[in-house]
Amino acid sequence: MKERGTLTESMFYVLMSFLRGQMCGIEITEFVERKTNGRVRLGPGTLLGKFQEEGLIRETEIQGRKRSYQITDAGRAAFQEELARLRTCVEDGEEESAWAEQEK
Repeated sequence: MKERGTLTESMFYVLMSFLRGQMCGIEITEFVERKTNGRVRLGPGTLLGKFQEEGLIRETEIQGRKRSYQITDAGRAAFQEELARLRTCVEDGEEESAWAEQEK
């Protein structure tokens, strides 16, 4: 499997949605829009095929056109890795901000 690299903001929030359990595309979209106050908007089927190919989610149920998915261990690990990376970015930014304020 190739190196995925960092997650985009949309990817991060889609994986986050699955921490609450199995979801279909509409539920994921609603979660992301609600969680980000509309800042991040997803189109239908956004990322789900790619995530499935990468083994980050798996399809769990099909009811007509509605497909439900859940996060895999690999998906949970990818989310946690990105969360740790973002925490480090924020800590670095806060440290430099504090330094800049002291230099004024």
